Amino acid sequence: MTTSSGLTGRAAVVTGGTRGIGRAVAGALAEAGALVCVTARDAGEVRRTAAELGGIGLAGSVADQGHPEELTDLVLREFGRLDVLVNNAATNRPYGPLMEAGAQAWREAFAVNVEAPLRLVQCAWRGWMREHGGAVVNVCTEGAAHVGPRVGAYGTTKAALLHLTQQLAGELAPRVRVNSVSPGLVRTEMARFVWEPGEAEVAAGLPLGRIGEPEDVARAVVWLVSDAAEWITGRICWWTAGRGCGPLPGPGRTPCTNVCVGCPRSRRRREPAPEGPQSRWGLQEDFNHEERVACAPGTPARLWEGRSPAARRTTGFPTPVHHLPGT
Repeated sequence: MTTSSGLTGRAAVVTGGTRGIGRAVAGALAEAGALVCVTARDAGEVRRTAAELGGIGLAGSVADQGHPEELTDLVLREFGRLDVLVNNAATNRPYGPLMEAGAQAWREAFAVNVEAPLRLVQCAWRGWMREHGGAVVNVCTEGAAHVGPRVGAYGTTKAALLHLTQQLAGELAPRVRVNSVSPGLVRTEMARFVWEPGEAEVAAGLPLGRIGEPEDVARAVVWLVSDAAEWITGRICWWTAGRGCGPLPGPGRTPCTNVCVGCPRSRRRREPAPEGPQSRWGLQEDFNHEERVACAPGTPARLWEGRSPAARRTTGFPTPVHHLPGT
């Protein structure tokens, strides 16, 4: 990483900056010459990371009352400026069907994943960026663009964050640029339950042949906050190893709107779809269907239960929707 990005001497805040994507982003910004402040809940990890980066840190949850203000005051006091904000901290709870999501857990998900980024941008705007300009990146997820079992709360909050990104980009231009990076499956602790049991299968379905590393996302974030991206705002950058760029279904085939393990469109209504050839695009041809469809493995049949054949063909889900195994 060179300092040609124009980040030398600029001050950056990275939330959730002590591990995973956040740690990689913080390290990449420091290498690019930025002054870095990290925040996370574990005070020991915050102190260690700040020392490793030669920066500063503040322990606490981004959703805590007063935390955004305290964080902004610390950065302005120690660095004298606040040019870059990376909203990376997130929670994937409550995990499970939305019909089982408790009211408090639902509110907490929105507090961390949606409200906290807004409050932090407000503080950065009032404290520095309104007068001097700056750049914001919200770390989102590929999953915000489609539905999936057990991650309804996470996906809903991240979809809201994408809209917030574009709304803020419109309101804060031209002084402040606001963009989002939405990665696919990345090797982090938060996503371990997804990639660890099926990494080879997932990687085989990606054009680039591997899942992401935190450093892959960090390079995207550094570029978006650098001078090289000075004419970019309001963009949702999908960092997915080519996922979703596969060929369209051929003649006589309709795209499946969900993955087909146990799909009731199959004549074997309660049985998993048979093993079929797996392509580079993660599609599996199931010739047991009444119609030939392009499907990806993984989603249980209950997403389809109770729907008429017509409703299954016009479900309203984005098409095609390819879920990661285990999600």
